[in-house]
Amino acid sequence: MLNQTDSVNSTDRSYSTTEVQRLTEGTRTALAAHFLTLSAEDRRLRFGASTSAERIEAYVAGIDFGHDAVFGVFDDELALVGVAHVAFMDDAAELGISVLPEHRGRGAGRALFARASEHARNRFVPRLFMHCLSENAAMMHIARASGMDIVAEAGDADAHLALSPASPASVTGEYLTDRFALFDYALKAHVATLKGINSALAGA
Repeated sequence: MLNQTDSVNSTDRSYSTTEVQRLTEGTRTALAAHFLTLSAEDRRLRFGASTSAERIEAYVAGIDFGHDAVFGVFDDELALVGVAHVAFMDDAAELGISVLPEHRGRGAGRALFARASEHARNRFVPRLFMHCLSENAAMMHIARASGMDIVAEAGDADAHLALSPASPASVTGEYLTDRFALFDYALKAHVATLKGINSALAGA
């Protein structure tokens, strides 16, 4: 579940699906750091209840990267600023999204949603759903904008989206998106390395 509302800053560039990386086992430390950076209120909105650091660490340790899919958006310093977790079930996939406060309003949440739903569709999953607190305005906005059916009751909201069957075009599109994302990350890593070298030289 994406937390808080997005306030657009026109001076900041926007994020797109070409920057959404498929995460692996090696990113558990970065994932934990991302969730622990969220405020207590943001964690409550993301997980639906107050969540301690210990519970965050247990949650990250328990992610099955072989079964589920986890996607992330990295900033120019290679820190995870947005994360989407797609948990697969027999006939559906559940999606949870979080974005750090300073990066909201720049399309990260929408890009993560689009990438996650595309991935679920291409795994022949017929339905994507999200469960969140009905006060989670940003997630509710994305759900409505994506055409999801929303049922709100007693402070909670369930949103469902029927996914189109996979097609050669959708599979090819996902493959190309992954290639662009890898290129984007490599470019950011290269720039970050150059910045580090320049800083070291300046210090010397």
